[in-house]
Amino acid sequence: MSISKYTVTEKAMQDEWVEVQQAQQNPAKFRVLYNRYYESIFRFIYNRTVDETLAADLTSETFLKAMNKLDKYVFKGVPFSAWLFRIASNEIAQHFRKNKKTRVVALEERTTHDLADEYDDNEDLDINLKLLKNVIQDLKPSEVELLELRFFEKRPFKEIANILDITENNAKVKVYRLLQKMKKRFVK
Repeated sequence: MSISKYTVTEKAMQDEWVEVQQAQQNPAKFRVLYNRYYESIFRFIYNRTVDETLAADLTSETFLKAMNKLDKYVFKGVPFSAWLFRIASNEIAQHFRKNKKTRVVALEERTTHDLADEYDDNEDLDINLKLLKNVIQDLKPSEVELLELRFFEKRPFKEIANILDITENNAKVKVYRLLQKMKKRFVK
């Protein structure tokens, strides 16, 4: 798999940490972070809700919570966005629990190719969109989220770990196990 466009350099994270500290001292400085991440947080939420109005509302809630809890944010060696995505993920889950609705997964043809690339090259798996939809429907919400983060959004394991509040090694293990589980269903 190629290097993710979400990979952030150590220097960029340090510079961002300075911006976060400035925002912690002066809430008006939060605008820089808001402007940088609004679009990606909105897309993250929209891809899970497929409802523009709802995505806008949940994005607003995400940034409101982030701003209100900014004083509790601690740099952990990952981009600030990982913290925002965790808040967004919690907002999405809370919305679906509260409204007793089922989650939506937006699939594209390229997703099947990305997933097929993860399997051994010597395996001849025919992963098509219809089959993928059926397999995803049987997954737990936490597994779907892991699938989205790793394959649809191509996030690095370190960032996935921070978003899901698990270790990086645990994120890798969970992805491996999820792929094995899905592989069994594809083979059937």
